[in-house]
Amino acid sequence: MKLTVSMQVTLDGVAQANGGNNEQTDPGFTRGGWALPLGDEEGVQYILDTWRRPDAFLMGRTTFAMFADYWGARRDDGGFGEAISSKPKYVVSNTLTDPTWERSTVISGDVAAGIRELKQSREGELLLVGSARLARWLLQQDLVDEINLVQFPVILGDGERLFPEHGLDHALELTETRVFGTGVLGLTYRVGGRPAYA
Repeated sequence: MKLTVSMQVTLDGVAQANGGNNEQTDPGFTRGGWALPLGDEEGVQYILDTWRRPDAFLMGRTTFAMFADYWGARRDDGGFGEAISSKPKYVVSNTLTDPTWERSTVISGDVAAGIRELKQSREGELLLVGSARLARWLLQQDLVDEINLVQFPVILGDGERLFPEHGLDHALELTETRVFGTGVLGLTYRVGGRPAYA
């Protein structure tokens, strides 16, 4: 399987609380909800099409719990809830043992080996949504094949960044771009080893 990281980010790379503040998952963070004022029908459709495309989803435990509560309750909505509930879901966790959201499987223990095995055992696309910490870890393990960024024209100046300040370097090839009326960009990159330096 091709592993794609799909994330909504600000211009300064913040991937935290795009839809609003959740005091349980983002205690003290006051700049949530930055994506909502810049959303339009075309941009929402782009994100929904991204969610409809994969053969399976990958999430960290925190994102999985939030999505199970929210999107799992909307499984027949014809939109995001149906797109994610209808597909297999893999959640990375060493504490969750028996997920109740249908078609969900826990990956625990040697997570890198588990994801490599999953990638080798199936065809299609495995899509990581949300889960910025897991996305960073997957990049450090050289497990990511593609990055899809939905970049919003706002600088927060605070919050959890998608990419670490220090870590592995990655060469990227831009394979698709979309520009939406609100200034939001859809950017898709193929990840391809180490970059060349002058």
